[in-house]
Amino acid sequence: MGHHFGDLARVRHVITYSLSPFEQRAFPNYFSKGIPNVWRRFSSSFFKVAPPMILMYLTYTWGNSVHEQGKKKNPADFKDDE
Repeated sequence: MGHHFGDLARVRHVITYSLSPFEQRAFPNYFSKGIPNVWRRFSSSFFKVAPPMILMYLTYTWGNSVHEQGKKKNPADFKDDE
């Protein structure tokens, strides 16, 4: 059993490459490509996501207002009570 966990099986014809963490850049092209990419992805999906959410919000607020109105008593029904 003297193998390490990564050396349990021999895989032939597979080449792996690795790069030292000291040779990597933490945020390459963060401002030049990252922020425009976020804006592009946001603007492309906004009009697909926002209309259903707005519709559901309006339906929810309408339902809450109808519920609150339904809980109130009509004063005209009790004008003759003493």
